[in-house]
Amino acid sequence: MVSKMASLDLVEFVETNILPLYAAFDKAHGLAHVTSVIRRSVALAVAVGADVDMAYTVAAYHDLGMSGPRAIHHITGGKILARDARLKRWFSQEQIKVMKEAVEDHRASASHAPRSIYGKIVAEADRDLDVETVLRRTVQFGLAHYPQLGKEQQWQRFREHIDNKYSSSGYIKLWIPGSDNERKLNELRVCIADISQLRKIFDRLYAEESGGNIAGRP
Repeated sequence: MVSKMASLDLVEFVETNILPLYAAFDKAHGLAHVTSVIRRSVALAVAVGADVDMAYTVAAYHDLGMSGPRAIHHITGGKILARDARLKRWFSQEQIKVMKEAVEDHRASASHAPRSIYGKIVAEADRDLDVETVLRRTVQFGLAHYPQLGKEQQWQRFREHIDNKYSSSGYIKLWIPGSDNERKLNELRVCIADISQLRKIFDRLYAEESGGNIAGRP
């Protein structure tokens, strides 16, 4: 699952004790998501010359705060990492502090730049800006967290979220210049600007994710 450049005993610990926790979260923040973030974080750490073990660990812990309120999941996740005494086997107290701050800084709506390269790495890795992936995850999140909404209400929620976060005036920020995410974000913005095409994609994804219930939920 991950590059051999991450310590094998650390990988074993994380895969045994940390990753299974993601099974309790919604599809948009589940195991498939965290493994993708780990993979991208390791690649970015190698590219910029950062500590791979630290980048790997930050990625593994970054969404554990979803066990509590989503609005503060980045803060909760940082606390979970900092309080996990098992990490002292691999990291110093200062490294753990830096990783805690990186988890806290990963959220896309953060008002400040990440405080370290590890925060920038996980923030960038957390942005899977593939058009299909972004739009599908948005539909999945709406169905999981607002099941009472009908299809048209889901569409309105979907549009508002996509526009607020990913449009040219949206709040998402990219922290590592020249990353592949720059190209993908531009592709996504072209898609967002074409409302009729965006609606067609939403209709398809909604049908797929709601089990074919295209008439909408109650």
